[in-house]
Amino acid sequence: MILRIINSILILTAVFMGTKQGYAMFSGKQEMLDMFSKWGFNKTALAVNGAITIIAAIMILFPKTFVWGNFLMAAGILLIICFHLLNRDLKGVLVELPFLMINLVIIYLQHPLKNGTSL
Repeated sequence: MILRIINSILILTAVFMGTKQGYAMFSGKQEMLDMFSKWGFNKTALAVNGAITIIAAIMILFPKTFVWGNFLMAAGILLIICFHLLNRDLKGVLVELPFLMINLVIIYLQHPLKNGTSL
């Protein structure tokens, strides 16, 4: 029961952060434009990345699309980590690692409303 509560909190955190960051990318906030433009993303590519991030965050909420949503979110975070590594920006990597770990832990703990889950 405690693990389900912890997992639910982690899921809500991941959904909130994914929606927040996805909206910032989709709307083309200046901080996002500055960060992604050094990696060759234009405003359209940033908007597409933001839309995918928002969709992935929403997918996490539903048991049938839970794994795919986490996979998309983790892939997006991993992409950002790889770009930071290309620039030898270890501080940027360290900032992104906890968010990647949240998605991996959530996948491991599975969806709290999934049938047959015995935690």
